Amino acid sequence: MPVARDIPSSELLEELKKEMKGLGEVSPPSWAQFVKTGSHRQGPPQQEDWWYMRAASILRNLYLRGPVGVERLRTKYGGRKDRGVRPEHFRKASGHIIRKILQQLEKAGLVERVDGKGRKITPKGQSLLDSLALRVLNEKQRIPGEVKFQ
Repeated sequence: MPVARDIPSSELLEELKKEMKGLGEVSPPSWAQFVKTGSHRQGPPQQEDWWYMRAASILRNLYLRGPVGVERLRTKYGGRKDRGVRPEHFRKASGHIIRKILQQLEKAGLVERVDGKGRKITPKGQSLLDSLALRVLNEKQRIPGEVKFQ
């Protein structure tokens, strides 16, 4: 049976983003349309549903590397800050955004806290990702007469 590791991340994240929109617990706050995702960015994200995409990406990262803390996720989503004529420097992403998304995923029951180590994915979250991976794989292999994975 295929798992989330077997599917290309872009295809899995698109499906997971759609799934996040359906969850009532995961929703962008009112300030999300105005905020930058880190000090290395020059403006807010242009994508309207960027909050759901970031939530999906965080959930996938917890699946692959968990337990993970906010600081490690800040480093992962950070980037280079353009400082004009001076050399670029690495800056971490916003911890507030990551923390809010993790709290929302906890409310949804997809993530749980591990003392001293950060957060890890729950069995409910793992089964969600694995079922989405199966769905993506079945959609990719829609050849008439072929047997689908069960």
